[in-house]
Amino acid sequence: MHVVGTAGHVDHGKSTLVRALTGIDPDRLREEKERGLTIDLGFAWLTLPSGREVSIVDVPGHERFIKNMLAGAGGVDLALLVVAADEGPMPQTREHLAILDLLDVPAGIVVITKADLAEAEYIDLVEAELDDILAGTRLAKAPRVRTSASTGMGLDELKRVMDAALDATPAKRDLGRPRLPIDRAFTIQGFGAVVTGTLVDGALEVGQEVEVNPGRIRARVRGLQRHKTKVTRLEPGTRAAVNLSGIRAEDLERGMVLARPGALTPVYAVDVRIRATSILGHPISHDAGITFLSATSESEGKLRLLDRDELAAGQEAWAQIVLEREVAVSRGDHFVIRTPNDTVGGGRILALNPKRHRRNHAPTLEGLARQLEGSPAERVLDLLLAAPQGRAAIAASLDLDAGMLAETVSELTTEDVVRIEGDRLYATAWLESAVGRCLAAAVEYLTANPLRPGVPREHVRSTAKIVPADFEVVLALAIASGRIEERGSGLAPVGYEVTLSAKQRAQVDAFLAALEAGRYSPPTDALPEPGLLALLTGEGRVVDTGAGVVFSAAVFAEMEERVVSHIQTNGQVTLAEARDLFDTSRKYAQAFLEALDSKKVTRRTGDLRTLR
Repeated sequence: MHVVGTAGHVDHGKSTLVRALTGIDPDRLREEKERGLTIDLGFAWLTLPSGREVSIVDVPGHERFIKNMLAGAGGVDLALLVVAADEGPMPQTREHLAILDLLDVPAGIVVITKADLAEAEYIDLVEAELDDILAGTRLAKAPRVRTSASTGMGLDELKRVMDAALDATPAKRDLGRPRLPIDRAFTIQGFGAVVTGTLVDGALEVGQEVEVNPGRIRARVRGLQRHKTKVTRLEPGTRAAVNLSGIRAEDLERGMVLARPGALTPVYAVDVRIRATSILGHPISHDAGITFLSATSESEGKLRLLDRDELAAGQEAWAQIVLEREVAVSRGDHFVIRTPNDTVGGGRILALNPKRHRRNHAPTLEGLARQLEGSPAERVLDLLLAAPQGRAAIAASLDLDAGMLAETVSELTTEDVVRIEGDRLYATAWLESAVGRCLAAAVEYLTANPLRPGVPREHVRSTAKIVPADFEVVLALAIASGRIEERGSGLAPVGYEVTLSAKQRAQVDAFLAALEAGRYSPPTDALPEPGLLALLTGEGRVVDTGAGVVFSAAVFAEMEERVVSHIQTNGQVTLAEARDLFDTSRKYAQAFLEALDSKKVTRRTGDLRTLR
């Protein structure tokens, strides 16, 4: 299925041409019919002489409705640039031509309409003027057809030329991730919410669960239509009407995108390669306020030029666009930017939600160039150097099909620059950097806490800024390579030992001797500083009950063995029995039994304790 779009100046006969070709009136709004002016997008379809069925998107030409024109131009395979024979090229002709260039529309035909209203010699002059306007654009060598909707002149020829042009257009991509940028949303009584748009990047089926973004609104495909015919499946490149269940039309609007759940993320900034239009009157300055448009999405934003201070007509630049509201776009999508009244530039999206870049920074600019022009291996490696990814995320981010991704991953793993762990891929350089960050986090913590034998795992992970899904992979590498070791439930650099001063060693020796002497009733009025107590606890030399009572580890083990034996013989133990068992006070017996409860050796029920 192919989509044909009209373009051209207001009142040059675009809608009349579509009506003559298809027998369908694309002007659907009462105001459009009353004013004879296309305001919003119109749709029609026809079958060409080859039997090929095509959709036609009729767009408005008036400068006030350029944004609506942009919404319709996305996903077009063939553009019909309409120029009236009695007027010739006009301002919106040039602007629409610039937009078709920026969107890289694959093919185009120049259709000269109203040929019955001008002499042939005058039309020759119109074509001569078109030679100058089209020079250097994608339509420079496009075929031209003179037509008249009133007399039928040239319409059959135009259909044949359309067939030939579409024969040469590339096949639609099927990346297995369908997206439908919504250009209309409405309610049909008895059916509910309906959206229309051009389906790209994958097929859509009845019953499929979908998500609408921005907003993450879940729904299910209740029905599909193509050219008012019900179908159960639509292939990419199809103009579609999608009936949705579980959602209200009032919650939907142009600019949203229908996709598989989780396939799209909110986008607030994009890296781009941008080209200024040849009709640009004044250079675009760094940090200029702009309107960003991609497919049906729209947001105000700010243009940050990364390799220059301003962009003149016809020039290209690397840039970052920061948006005021989230949009649902993907890497590789085309975009256009406008100032209040003019289309000033456009290009392709290279990255979504990138970090803020330094301007005129050579490594950054080289990385952006690789994302645009590099091999699949270079692009995948650049992506993985920023963060590990799953295969599906890589394919979606870089627009790689399954076969190309598998071939690329095989190449990178053979060269040992990428490792595979489960479904996630890791750049070797990223793993090394992550291990280094973990080691630095451990050293920093132990420097600040010199009496701790190890560092809590979560502190290492969060300080090193590693997501939980990747931390165990990084930690396994750090341990296997002999840089980090496990210390109980914590971590430490390999070979790390706590070093005590002479004063601290003396304090520890005296404390441990007092515990051994006190045995079941250890002293509680001469506990060491918290750091030393934590060290002794971590080393397993003492048991801190948490109630101000600390036992020698050997004594605590003996007490535990005797209580367990008592319970096994008697079925239970009371606080009083434990106190008498060790000839100690209630304070020590209670602290000891509560420690056993915490260790899950015993279970308390009232005043009785049994084994778990």
